[in-house]
Amino acid sequence: MAITWPIFIEVLLHMLMGNADTLMLSQYNDDAVAAVGVANQLLFFLIVLFGFISSGTTIVMSQYLGANQLQKAKEVAFVSLFANFIFSLVISLFIYFFSRPILQGMNLEGYLLEEAHVYLALIGGLSFIQALIMTESAILKSYGMTKETMVVTIGMNVLNVIGNYLFIFGPFGVPVLGVEGVAISTVVSRFIGLICLGYFMVMRTSQPIFLKLPFITIKQQLNKLLSIGIPTAGEQISYSASQLVITYFITLLGTEMMTTRIYTQNMMMFIVLFGVAIGQGTQILIGHYIGANMIDDAYKRCLKSTKWAIALAVVFGLIIATFSKPLLSIFTTNHDIIAMGSILLWLTVILEPGRSFNLVIINALRATGDAKFPVVIGVLSMWGVSVTLAYLLGIVLDFGLIGIWIGFIVDEWLRGLLVLARWKNKKWIRMSFVPKQVATSS
Repeated sequence: MAITWPIFIEVLLHMLMGNADTLMLSQYNDDAVAAVGVANQLLFFLIVLFGFISSGTTIVMSQYLGANQLQKAKEVAFVSLFANFIFSLVISLFIYFFSRPILQGMNLEGYLLEEAHVYLALIGGLSFIQALIMTESAILKSYGMTKETMVVTIGMNVLNVIGNYLFIFGPFGVPVLGVEGVAISTVVSRFIGLICLGYFMVMRTSQPIFLKLPFITIKQQLNKLLSIGIPTAGEQISYSASQLVITYFITLLGTEMMTTRIYTQNMMMFIVLFGVAIGQGTQILIGHYIGANMIDDAYKRCLKSTKWAIALAVVFGLIIATFSKPLLSIFTTNHDIIAMGSILLWLTVILEPGRSFNLVIINALRATGDAKFPVVIGVLSMWGVSVTLAYLLGIVLDFGLIGIWIGFIVDEWLRGLLVLARWKNKKWIRMSFVPKQVATSS
């Protein structure tokens, strides 16, 4: 709980930042919401790319810290920051110059294209800031310093909401910039958050800004990061790509269905965050347990966390579904959107426990070093089940969003059962980065 509750608050606030953008833009223009929604699908894909390196940082550092190898942990932190900065800068430049043709490939045109282009070019062109935020946050979390990342996230959200208000509603003579203003607000709040996280990282962990390391050491640590990061990012890239394809299917259903999906997902995120927070907290603990050779503690921790995540997803899924219509009415007065969104949120009561099931066990497997298995299962299920059923049920059989949601449900539960079987067979015991003879117990 000590590690997980700040992660919960942090994830909640990240989600609230997205909801604040959507809620405020909904008062400006429903089509602007759809444009930003499509752009955010692409921006999420970028975040996954940056996860090639940062996703392995917490796991490798946690194992080193569990084994009391502090210098090795600092080496991993430096290599992670340096490598992710270079990689993300290249990606940012690519997005800035090619954002328009990318969006045209997503079947956007006219007003939606122009609004999405402004948003994507600005936030995507400066997305290296988000990459560094992810890396600094991963470093702090590996030390168990989840409160610091939570505090910074609170500050970022406050600044973002203030900026949104100024640029959308135009008080005190501030120009009304709409989507462009939301993008500016997001970038500025992220930059300030980056500076604050860097301060905490240097002052609380004594992490040096620069380490003079031999090339062989950089290569060794980068290989360890990528051995987790590439499979993890591969799974996330597959998920994001499959979601982009499904987003394309939804654009065929019309702007109203796209907007319905966005509003519904905003509600769903409040259920997802329990699985995300418990999964991340469990990952940190299991990484330390593995580094210290506490195998039995790691095994039991995963199963206990999974039960909690599923239970919370059921409880909060029922609460949100019960009040779905008044909640959706916060975003829109369109009765068709509210009616369809309400049906989708009742289906979410089945969907989200399966997603939480997945999140916790997959994070636990990664923490042990077993990162490849979830990728194989994930790719096969996402494309073979989720995308296939979304097209067949949603488009061919004309069930629309209901058919697409059924595809999501089958995909999440199938993957959850498969990774549970993997955890119980304990093949992950032999995959630690820290040799057993040098690890310490506690």
